[in-house]
Amino acid sequence: MIRYALVGIGILAIIPIAWLAWWLLSPLFTTNEVYEDFPNAARAVVPEGMSRADVETTMAVAAMTDSPMVDDAMPAALMESTAAAQDLVKAAGNFRDADSFHKGSGNAIIYELSTGERILRIDEFRVTNGPDLRVLLANTPDPESHGDLDDAGYVELGKLKGNVGAQNYDIPDSVSLSDVQSVVIYCKPFRVVFTVATLAKA
Repeated sequence: MIRYALVGIGILAIIPIAWLAWWLLSPLFTTNEVYEDFPNAARAVVPEGMSRADVETTMAVAAMTDSPMVDDAMPAALMESTAAAQDLVKAAGNFRDADSFHKGSGNAIIYELSTGERILRIDEFRVTNGPDLRVLLANTPDPESHGDLDDAGYVELGKLKGNVGAQNYDIPDSVSLSDVQSVVIYCKPFRVVFTVATLAKA
């Protein structure tokens, strides 16, 4: 009787351990794709013959271009909103691998919108998946560990929406963009840096 009781207790103890192991390890074998519109494109009128994706691409490219785009490079309906977007890029950088296992690629761009909102836009993005990944704005250009982040200071923007895709993250008004030097994808449970984008000011 005691033996059966011990077996029952053992099974009950294994269940939460197995669940925790699955929660921690299953992201390594899955891909979560999230694609969000670029905010200005989401508000723009889509001209005939263009898709919403075409609008997003056109406006994002224009926002990162120093010289004005010529009239025949885009529909007239987008000219005014894209010209305004050229002045909205505050900083930008490219994601890179943190190490041989934690890999990342894509673009990180900080925008100040005409509404006064500030957003972090990540696109063409891919990172090794992991449990409870967070998006951080760090006050150091190249953090390699949680110690680097703690020493320099950082702001968490929230959970990573997907390890593949294009996403937007609101930046609180309390954040001073002059202090922000990198965007970091960070595994909170294990305190591991997965990928970093060092930012260059616009």
